[in-house]
Amino acid sequence: MDIVLLTSFTAFLFLLIAVAEPLAARLSLPFSVMLAAVGTLIGGGAIFLLNTELTNAFNPLAQGILALPIRSSVFLYVFLPTLIFQATLEMNIRRMLDDWVPILTLAVVAVVVATLTIGYTLSWISGLPLMVCLLLGSIVSTTDPSAVVSIFRSLSAPKRLARIIEGESLLNDAAAIALFGLFMSYVMLGVPNPSLAEAFGKFPGLILGGILSGWLSARVALMLMGLFSRFETAQISVSVAVPYLAYIGAEQLLGASGVIGVVAAGLTLNFMGPGRLAPAFWVNLREVWGLLAHWAGAMIFILAALLIPRLLGDVRLTDLALVLVVILAAFLARAIILFGVLPLLTALGLSPKIQRPYRIAIMWGGLRGAVTLALALAVTESLRVPVETKRLVGILATGFTLFTLIVQGTTLRGVISLLGLDKLSPLDRALSNQVVAVALQSVREGVAQATENYDLTRDTVRSEAKRFAARLDAAVERAEAEDTAEILDRDRITLGLIALAGHEREVILQRFRERAISARLSEQALFDVNRLIEGARSSGRTGYQRASRSSLGYGPTFRMAAILRNRFGVPGPLAGMTADRFEMLLAKRLILKDLHGFIDRRIRRIHGRRVAELLHELLNRRIEAVETALEGLRLQYPGYAEELERRFIRRTALRLEEREYHTMRDDGLIGAEVHTQLMNDLDQRRNRSETRPKLDLALRKNELVRQFPLFADLDDAELKRLSKEVRTRYINAGHVITRKDTPARTVYFVASGAVEQLVAGQTTRLGRGDMFGQMGVLTSRIRRAEVRAITPTSLLALDETGFRRLLKRSAALRQVVRDSAKGKATAAEVLRLPELQVDAPLGGDEAKG
Repeated sequence: MDIVLLTSFTAFLFLLIAVAEPLAARLSLPFSVMLAAVGTLIGGGAIFLLNTELTNAFNPLAQGILALPIRSSVFLYVFLPTLIFQATLEMNIRRMLDDWVPILTLAVVAVVVATLTIGYTLSWISGLPLMVCLLLGSIVSTTDPSAVVSIFRSLSAPKRLARIIEGESLLNDAAAIALFGLFMSYVMLGVPNPSLAEAFGKFPGLILGGILSGWLSARVALMLMGLFSRFETAQISVSVAVPYLAYIGAEQLLGASGVIGVVAAGLTLNFMGPGRLAPAFWVNLREVWGLLAHWAGAMIFILAALLIPRLLGDVRLTDLALVLVVILAAFLARAIILFGVLPLLTALGLSPKIQRPYRIAIMWGGLRGAVTLALALAVTESLRVPVETKRLVGILATGFTLFTLIVQGTTLRGVISLLGLDKLSPLDRALSNQVVAVALQSVREGVAQATENYDLTRDTVRSEAKRFAARLDAAVERAEAEDTAEILDRDRITLGLIALAGHEREVILQRFRERAISARLSEQALFDVNRLIEGARSSGRTGYQRASRSSLGYGPTFRMAAILRNRFGVPGPLAGMTADRFEMLLAKRLILKDLHGFIDRRIRRIHGRRVAELLHELLNRRIEAVETALEGLRLQYPGYAEELERRFIRRTALRLEEREYHTMRDDGLIGAEVHTQLMNDLDQRRNRSETRPKLDLALRKNELVRQFPLFADLDDAELKRLSKEVRTRYINAGHVITRKDTPARTVYFVASGAVEQLVAGQTTRLGRGDMFGQMGVLTSRIRRAEVRAITPTSLLALDETGFRRLLKRSAALRQVVRDSAKGKATAAEVLRLPELQVDAPLGGDEAKG
């Protein structure tokens, strides 16, 4: 094809993409539907112009369009990796992990169910070979939920629901394309009805090979990006190569799924990149990939739609009946998942509840698009597939895609409106009225000040003030009319908590943009805030507090890291997680203290004084819990928090210094050359300040033992020996440390946090510096107490031998043991122990008796 014509047509496509987006918004149609319509019109118009006898003037143009080198390989090797890789970079992996059950159900399980349902139904009705029907089922099982996601976002639907659909979109394509490659190999080999066990037995190999290829590609890319840390464009160029290397490596070298390879590469870079790459670069990287994916997605839709008239060129009446069979089977398969499997998972507590209207919208919004057409094109291009099979696959896949785009796509907003998903609830409507009233009061104050400053004409000001006052009075009347009827105090508290968490999210993003916190920690902080919002939405104040406590807990990965360090001598993971926890707590404390002003400035004006005071109280509890956790870490690792604080101050100073240089340049006080030199010097100092100090766990444990109050009278040699004998345990809130009726072999010292001791129905709380378990160890009896952590707690554990030896050498410890024995049934037995006779008081003889 002539390069000039190809370049001109490409430029024309970009103009169409630019026009299609605002036109779709104007017509209230999904963007993908508009792109498909444009592509179909171009392809159909070219065929019409080439075959009509009315004019031959446009024949060269029509021939050029129909001769475009549009092959399935262009879609699968050029456009698809870009789309999938960008989607993985935008994913919030931590939030996806919370919903992995419904995501995998809608993606993997639904694809398998749809493939089998469509395949067996079509084979039973049409008499076609089962493997051909399963191949077609895998082709049409790929959904494009971008339309329903965009509409959900415009309707402020639950973010968790949109996240589930986005996760489905990503893994859905990967699973369907992997199945397509599996069934395509059997069709090309001419095996009509192999056993399903044999076919699906190869599926794990496709997945594992793709994961290996993607992981290796991403790790190599991260290493290169680290070497090119001073050259942002070089780093972005490396990232562009990653999805293609992962795809080709999986497909050509390992014989695995290239799509799985791209997914694995993107997830690896998403997970490891924020901790290894500069925050500003990570933002720019996502912006670049967002633009690339927008172009790739639009191109793949238009170019695939160009093929629709060609694929439907030999359609017959019986083919339309088979298209109807495919449509009904696809809806049946999706209904099984949405109305059968998901409610069952919800009942079992494995999946969040998805309301029926949303499930109907998801089912109707399961549009098919470019990926379906690209896979169908791959079948029609194969020389090893029978001609009739190619014809049927092309017609059925294209017909089904057209039905979803024309019928479902154009009516999706109407269906959502019919379901009532576009209407505000009474609570939201009442809140909206109150927000408008408060906002207009603030606007009136601002307008009054502006008119006074600019000395505007008095009559003009009076006229506009009268109009504005009428609108303000009407807004206040609506707000007061629905104040008591619609918004209860409980609801106001919930809405206030959601608003507070929303502002917290904005503060986190602002701190990230200012480089006050790293990308990895900002993602963790945003993850915690999203949990706060969802907890408040589902359970109000209780859910908010539960999510707040959860964000401070030691998770399973932390406990696993502690096991690696304590039992296998691998301190790296625990040191990294502890350092992350230090930095996160410092940042969270600063962020939370900024929220009090938002409560007074905004929330108090909307929800009133009582709600504001309650939010202040809840916020103070969060700050207190953060400071308690931070103090516990300070105690364990003295000096490290100071290093982090110094690093934070240096980074803040650099940010303010950068702002001053920008201001001086904008004001013309310095030229571009001076500004560039100053910024280069600042970047060098910033790179040095980005490096976080390393945490030495062994050294900090020694210092922790030295600062423990009960060990204050021990000499250096004894303290050094004790630090080797004690073990550090990290306990999450709610975890049972010792159980009743179990042998007592260990004494515990509370380094940070708090525990609750239950003995004979009586509860005692112990905190920092306290000890428990000593009575059972000294008397060699079964434990009578159950001890449970009530906050994230750090303990020092010492076995019986070490404790008895320590007891002989520490007068302070002996006195604490004597005090704890008072009033207990075993007091006499304990006080007669040789370890306590070293400096026994004069009254000890009476106790012996």
